[in-house]
Amino acid sequence: MRWNLRMKAAERGIWKSTEMRRRLAEAGLEISTGKMSALWTGTPTTVRLDDLDIICLVLQCTTAELLVHEPEVAAARRPQAEPRAAAGSASVVPRLGRGRTFPPL
Repeated sequence: MRWNLRMKAAERGIWKSTEMRRRLAEAGLEISTGKMSALWTGTPTTVRLDDLDIICLVLQCTTAELLVHEPEVAAARRPQAEPRAAAGSASVVPRLGRGRTFPPL
């Protein structure tokens, strides 16, 4: 996912994090300077849904515009398949147990 906060803020004429913080406060979201800096400068690891609603309200956008899906990045992070065992090596054969016992009658 790509965090698109600064682009959406720029589209609304908000060029500084302090201005964004002031507008969020007017909308009812008091946010610390440190948290605002983290939201403004990078992709947050977590965002409360209530906070996200207010951010979208202030920026007049949807969550899909704020959080942009990047499938190629997700595909690059997917673990690669393990190489197959060499031909002729012993294969794993499951052992059958004795089975379950029946309940007493």
